[in-house]
Amino acid sequence: MSLDVFAIIMLGAALHATWNAVVKGGDDKLLTTCMIASIASLIAAAVIPFLALPAKESWPFIGASVILQVMYFVLVASTYRIADMSQTYPIMRGTAPLLVATASVGLLSESLSSFAWLGIAIICIGILSMAAAPGTGQRKGILLALVNAAVIAGYTLIDGVGVRTSGAPAAYTLWIFLLTGIALAVWAVAVRRREFCRCLARHWRPGFIGGFGTVVSYGLALWAMTAAPIATVSALRETSILFGVVISALVLKERLTRRRIVAACIIAGGAMVLRLG
Repeated sequence: MSLDVFAIIMLGAALHATWNAVVKGGDDKLLTTCMIASIASLIAAAVIPFLALPAKESWPFIGASVILQVMYFVLVASTYRIADMSQTYPIMRGTAPLLVATASVGLLSESLSSFAWLGIAIICIGILSMAAAPGTGQRKGILLALVNAAVIAGYTLIDGVGVRTSGAPAAYTLWIFLLTGIALAVWAVAVRRREFCRCLARHWRPGFIGGFGTVVSYGLALWAMTAAPIATVSALRETSILFGVVISALVLKERLTRRRIVAACIIAGGAMVLRLG
């Protein structure tokens, strides 16, 4: 993996942690998520007219990804409503790479170097150890996080293949966000119109940060998947937990324990090993 690809994935990881923190910090997690997805959809709509359409072979992948992305956003909101970000974010982002690596080798016939496998294993150990020993009231959130990890693995594999088929990584990414945002916005307007409009009016600034962060972070990840193995990109992207832990401590005022600091160091070491792969 080149240094450029490595740096781009790390930038995407930082942006991903940022928009998750916006959701966690919102008063109504689900409406905040719908707001972020809606703003991401507007960003996509503004850029799509200037891009060529993805190849027709990639549209079934876009459709499947949109379904999973809607599920993902809803699960993120549900998880953060009942559990700490510093506890559940590591599970969501840490379990997925292991699932992706196993599936990409078994289903997509990708080959990974020994260093890549070692790096993936270290990152997963670090992230999962950070999420160990749930506190009172956190168990349901952890269960939702595990379910969401499977959803993340699913759309990662789908999009890893779809973006390569599309011939247009940027357009492929933006169409996913356009359609996902429309679906969530339609639900919010139909079911909770007054509250949703109030949320937009009061919190559009962090909503824009979140919308920009989610579009760019995933767009960078999909672009990286055209230049590096899907499993490697997926695992390295999950170092977003390093940024997430810092944000949850400094901005969200969640407790940062010694165990979580050690786990963060393990993740950083795994990222360096993965870089060698």
